[in-house]
Amino acid sequence: MQTNRRQFLAQSIAGIAAASCTSYATAAPVTPMFRFGLVTYMWGSELDVPALINACEQSGVLGVELRTTHAHGVEPSLDGKARAAVRDKFANSKVELVGIGSNERFDYVNQAEVKASLDRAKAFIDLSKDVGGSGVKVKGDGFHDDVPREQTLKQVISALRELGDYGAERNQQIRLEVHGGFSEIPVHYEIISRLNHPNVRTCWNSNGADLKGDGLDANFQKLRPFFGKTAHVRQLDAPDYPWDKLIELMVGSEYDGWLLLEAHSKGTPENVIDRLKEQVALLDAYRRNAVEHLSN
Repeated sequence: MQTNRRQFLAQSIAGIAAASCTSYATAAPVTPMFRFGLVTYMWGSELDVPALINACEQSGVLGVELRTTHAHGVEPSLDGKARAAVRDKFANSKVELVGIGSNERFDYVNQAEVKASLDRAKAFIDLSKDVGGSGVKVKGDGFHDDVPREQTLKQVISALRELGDYGAERNQQIRLEVHGGFSEIPVHYEIISRLNHPNVRTCWNSNGADLKGDGLDANFQKLRPFFGKTAHVRQLDAPDYPWDKLIELMVGSEYDGWLLLEAHSKGTPENVIDRLKEQVALLDAYRRNAVEHLSN
């Protein structure tokens, strides 16, 4: 099985390179317009900070968004000394701590839950600042049958505006993930455009909904003006998403943030460094093909 997967990946990389009419092995390096990092959603979820930094350095995946509740232990409960230690570990490595991936959402029917989620999100913003991150990921997250649509929208937008202001005072970007019941592009666009806050930005999430309606190209262009410093992708060899087209759109629009791998296969692979290297190779091949195509 391992050999078959490696053969598949090698063939995929060769095919992408051949499509660009250039040799993947000998082509001149492409100047990256965006960088490649990791979300500790599944891959990396069981690694502590030193092991995570080592895996990222060894694989060339040089940025990380720390998803809350995982083995890295970077949580609001850390005291000042522990926060400084985390900051120093990343500062003394090649890996950038891009930010914190919270699970906070603001669609709750119970207003006490909305306030509690806002308070937790603010705690994550303070944490990100203290450990050297540049922002915090949050969610919307969906509509409820017994609540008017407009009421939910206003509630979510109000919460995001409050967070945007709080984060701006601390130089921390709020990254609204295209997620859950708000993953349909027109819904996310309605929220982010009505909010119109310079410090609340879209975190593209590479969902199946991106391909609906007017299609990937139009949906991407609709949200592109609102993009923040992070965007999420799945494994770049997953067959259910047009990764070649997405990377071309990123390159063509000169996106200069972080493309973060949010792998969905369960748990951290034993050979995680090799698996990450494979993803780097796939991304490089897609990027070369995009540059070649856009230059013609």
